[in-house]
Amino acid sequence: MTSGAAITTAKDEERFFGTILPAKEGYPAPELGLTIAVVLLGRRWRALIDEKLREIGQSASRMEAMTAIAYAPPKTTQIQIAKRIGIEGPTLTRTLDILEADGLVERLADPSDRRNKHMKVTEAGFTALSAMLAITDKLRKRMLEEISDADVRANLGFLSLLLERIETGLVPPETD
Repeated sequence: MTSGAAITTAKDEERFFGTILPAKEGYPAPELGLTIAVVLLGRRWRALIDEKLREIGQSASRMEAMTAIAYAPPKTTQIQIAKRIGIEGPTLTRTLDILEADGLVERLADPSDRRNKHMKVTEAGFTALSAMLAITDKLRKRMLEEISDADVRANLGFLSLLLERIETGLVPPETD
């Protein structure tokens, strides 16, 4: 078989599965299944939120940006907001341009450094954000229905630990 040729038989596959790829039997292992579930959960949750927020002319990205600004300390810069929600500055800039044009956020010049802009949600922005959060709160309640507060807290702790490890680049802890 030459490089790039199609795999056509089970015998061809045997060379890969269980050797350079995980075996098909028992795939995925629980650890891989967990990471796949986390990724799919995030994607599908965001898609559902986008679908429901579109009904009121909003989106998940707009809600994320506005929430991050609303709950940030005063004088938080645009760059800090981008880091807070885990996106690149230019991506946030496009969202903020639209939010500002819609009168939902304001960029205020930093008197000590004109390159920085401080972000502020406007009164109209708080009204819009309230409507968005009402929709997502309803969805979240339905998703977590019949799941105990103890389970929610335990899983939040677990997922927060995983997120922290990813944010630090999965650097192993120092040993003495």
